[in-house]
Amino acid sequence: MWVKICGNTNLEDAALAAELGADAVGFVFAASKRQVRAAQVAAITARLPAAVERVGVFDSHDAEEIAATAQAAGLTAVQLHGGFDEALLKRLAERFANDAQGIRIIQTLHWSVGGQTPNGARASATESSAELLADQMERVAAIGVADRVLIDSGVGVVSGGTGVAFDWAAALKLFAAAPSGVRLVVAGGLTPENVAQAIGQLAPWGVDVSSGVEASAGRKDPNRLARFIDHARVTSTA
Repeated sequence: MWVKICGNTNLEDAALAAELGADAVGFVFAASKRQVRAAQVAAITARLPAAVERVGVFDSHDAEEIAATAQAAGLTAVQLHGGFDEALLKRLAERFANDAQGIRIIQTLHWSVGGQTPNGARASATESSAELLADQMERVAAIGVADRVLIDSGVGVVSGGTGVAFDWAAALKLFAAAPSGVRLVVAGGLTPENVAQAIGQLAPWGVDVSSGVEASAGRKDPNRLARFIDHARVTSTA
C-alpha cells in the first residue's frame, strides 16, 4: 500500500512521515492554509531520504510554471489538482521527457460531494460523479503520461484538505473498473480511524491524507500520523 502524507509545511513533519514509513510526502503549492513556496520546500526535500517521493500539489494550468517550481523545490512528482486538463498533461509530459530528475505526474480527479466539483462542473441526474470520473480515467489512460490517479473529494469550490470523505459505496464500481495501467489513490476525509475501512472497501493502490493527521492546519500530530501509517500498512497486508 502506497502511503502519501500531504500538506507538509516543515521539515520536522516531513521527516517524521518518512521515518514512520510513508512512501511519499506532499507539499501544497495551490491556494491553501498549507500553501508553501519553492525555496521553503527545497530546504526540506534536500534533507529527506532519497527513497521518499516528494510530491507537489498544483492547481495551476501553466506547464512552465509547474515544471519550474518542481525543479526548484526538488520534487520527484507533480500532482495536478486543478481539474482534468488533457493539454496540460501532454505539455508536462513533453516538458519532463528529458528531465534528469525524472519527474512523474499524478492526476487528481474530484468526486463531487454536494453536487458540484471545484471546477464548477455539476453532476446531473443522468451523469453521476462515477460516470464523469470513469470517462476521465479512460482519457487519462489513453494519454498514458500519468500512471496514478488520485480520487479526492470536491466540496463546492474547495478541492482538498476539507476532511470530508466522498461516497465510498457509490465509488466501488469505479475503483473496481480502473483502466489497465492506472493505479488509484483514495483521498478525502481519511483518518487513522477510517483508513482501514477505506482500504477494505475500495482496495486502492494507495492512500493520501492531509488534515486527518493534523494537530492544526499545516502541523501534523505525531500520534495520529503514526497510527494512520500503521493502520494502512496492517490493513493492506492482512
